[in-house]
Amino acid sequence: MNKDTRKVCFVVMGFGKKTDFESGRTLDLDAAYEAIIHPAASAQGFRCIRADEIIHSGSIDTEMYDMLLRADLVIADISTGNVNAVYELGVRHALRPNSTIIMKEADGRLYFDLNHVATFHYKHLGSDIGAREAERATAALGTLIAQVMLANKPDSPVYTYLPALQQPRLSEAQYAALRAPGVGELATHYDAVQAPRLSDAQYAALLDTTESGQNKLAMLMHRGEQAMRESRHEDAEREFGEAAILKPGDATIIQQLALAAYKTEAPSKFDALIRGLHTIHQLDPDASNDPQTLGIAGAIRKRLWLFTQNPAQLDLAIRHYKRGFEIRRDYYNGENLAACYDYRAAIQAEPAEAAFDRMSARKVRIEIIEILGKVVDSPSFAERSDRRWVFATLANCSFALDRPADGEKYEAAFLSEDPAKWEIETYSGGKRAA
Repeated sequence: MNKDTRKVCFVVMGFGKKTDFESGRTLDLDAAYEAIIHPAASAQGFRCIRADEIIHSGSIDTEMYDMLLRADLVIADISTGNVNAVYELGVRHALRPNSTIIMKEADGRLYFDLNHVATFHYKHLGSDIGAREAERATAALGTLIAQVMLANKPDSPVYTYLPALQQPRLSEAQYAALRAPGVGELATHYDAVQAPRLSDAQYAALLDTTESGQNKLAMLMHRGEQAMRESRHEDAEREFGEAAILKPGDATIIQQLALAAYKTEAPSKFDALIRGLHTIHQLDPDASNDPQTLGIAGAIRKRLWLFTQNPAQLDLAIRHYKRGFEIRRDYYNGENLAACYDYRAAIQAEPAEAAFDRMSARKVRIEIIEILGKVVDSPSFAERSDRRWVFATLANCSFALDRPADGEKYEAAFLSEDPAKWEIETYSGGKRAA
């Protein structure tokens, strides 16, 4: 196999869909990597390695630090305030005076310590990135990469404000001594031990292993997502399950695995719901502010109520959906919150409690229509990937508020988006509930 001699672009960022807790929006960081960063770096002749996708069975400290030290270019996407990305950016700034690019989503908050550092901005539409924005940002980032590599000037604030500082070095002999048994005292010799480093062969092997793991994880996620679109939920659960083994604890994978699990309805509806519930509980929905986690937990609890008629399950569904809507104004959580209020109103023993639930459902739906009306009227709406769900939500809320003309209009718009079978079933279930 031919050796890959391209320069290395090490990408520091989160993985999957993450919530920006400053704005409450959900951002698809995979879309930023796949639609902007990877094509821009590849067009400039770089081999792209993504930090968050290093697959390793043990400690990754040495490998991570060596990547941050030796990579020809580091791009750090600090959107959503990802603490790992911000920390790794700081390490890079300490290790290398130049060839580091910071980027973030345009509407996200820039943390104050980085306010004085040049930052590349790009724009999300909903949770995704539109085609026009991806094309613009890819071209602009490519130009910036070329400029940064050509200028060879300090872009690290550490080396900018401490111009006499020398970049750390560690010889192969020093590194070998550092790792040899029984020489832990070497770590006290700060003049000799300045930075960990892999040998050239180890570094090359790490690049190959990381790229292989990156490709395998991406393949599993894409296959899982495709299976979900085709309503092959058991296949999706298997793909996401394998991804969860490769990347344990990742919120995006756990969310998708829980969603696929409860939708399999296998070996029975109840078993699938309990399996999905155990999966999503890894993310502690009771304490979470993530609308995805809360929405999936609420959906499982709602279905458990429909299956068991246990009011405690309905109360838990309302708690999760309410948190997702009130904290983040997430329309999926809001629509389901309204439906659950109606369910509970129908079983309330006290007329006043039933009236309160019905009024609460009405107020939530009115607010959702106001929020989504602005979304539909925005110039960028045509590029949003969640258009079908926006239309579905508007249709259900309109029907529930006795606005049949609007409901039929939005229902037709939803169906025109060619939704998957399970998506139509989900919409129809919400329509019946409304």
